[in-house]
Amino acid sequence: MTSALPYDLIATDLDGTLLRAGDTVSARSRTALATARAAGARHVIVTGRPVPQIRHVLDGLGYTGLAVCGQGAQVYDTARGRLLHSVSLDRELAEVALGKIEAEIGEVYAAVNQEGVHAEMLIGPGYRMWHPHLPTVRVRRRCDLWAAPINKVLLQHPELDDDALTRVARAVVGDLVNVTMAGEHTVELQPPGIDKASGLARAAGILGAAAESTIAFGDMPNDIPMFAWSAHGVAMANAHRELVAVADELTLSNEADGIAVVLERLYG
Repeated sequence: MTSALPYDLIATDLDGTLLRAGDTVSARSRTALATARAAGARHVIVTGRPVPQIRHVLDGLGYTGLAVCGQGAQVYDTARGRLLHSVSLDRELAEVALGKIEAEIGEVYAAVNQEGVHAEMLIGPGYRMWHPHLPTVRVRRRCDLWAAPINKVLLQHPELDDDALTRVARAVVGDLVNVTMAGEHTVELQPPGIDKASGLARAAGILGAAAESTIAFGDMPNDIPMFAWSAHGVAMANAHRELVAVADELTLSNEADGIAVVLERLYG
């Protein structure tokens, strides 16, 4: 039986999409999401951040649904406070990938997100954390990054910009790991086969939702797989040009309530 809803599942990225500056969600966006849920739609957060870095956002929203975290590596049951699924990145493979990248372009700075609900983000020498409000632990040596299981590596280069670093890393180690640009100063290495599409598909399966009834919102190239999986992809006005090129629709920026504008049209 076909649903009477425009879309049964609403998938939203966080940074640069649902969130405004300071990790806040506007009252208008909250109301638009509440209206969609009242109509019967489900909302799934799909973010590059691991679980520990979004818990404060989930609490502030009063969110009790599923959250796809860690760039698709984690599916988190917010209501129960537990991981339903988690994929780790082999640490030896991560070291090999870093070595191959550095052989091509010289030293890179690295950080890792450890695996788990209460895990830490470890920052290696030279790496600059551009979100100082998020908890991190700085380590003295790169080898200290591999102390516990991880779900991704974050890269920076002292000279190359994000686009160039992504291109080089993908060309050099794209056959070993998934390389993606998740935001400004955020180039990441993930387990092979893991991206936002794989995580969203897993969450949708748990909820009994289908790709053809899913609308997705995003702003960066790491959202491209999620757009390809979903029936309708909406890019924010502040989105990276690579995502805009594959989007079905362009809305206002995250600061101008771009998600709310679309949801009000569909569910208002």
